[in-house]
Amino acid sequence: MNLNAPGSDPASPVCSAKACRADAVWVLAWNNPKLHTPERRKTWLACEEHREHLSQFLGVRGFLKDVVKLDEWDASPSAERGED
Repeated sequence: MNLNAPGSDPASPVCSAKACRADAVWVLAWNNPKLHTPERRKTWLACEEHREHLSQFLGVRGFLKDVVKLDEWDASPSAERGED
């Protein structure tokens, strides 16, 4: 799973918020039910400052499925998350 923008250092994942280069602390797992199977999970990363905003953005659309600390997400097997 690639949690970084193209050309970025994979050792330091960054926030997905526009123009934010802060270290990511959270993984926001989501899917668009019109496009993805129910078990599929797309991911956005968030710093502490943007976690609430990005969660609300996905939540009001019914896309947000889970919010997990990055270190916990990294430790869990990807097969359990339904990623491809």
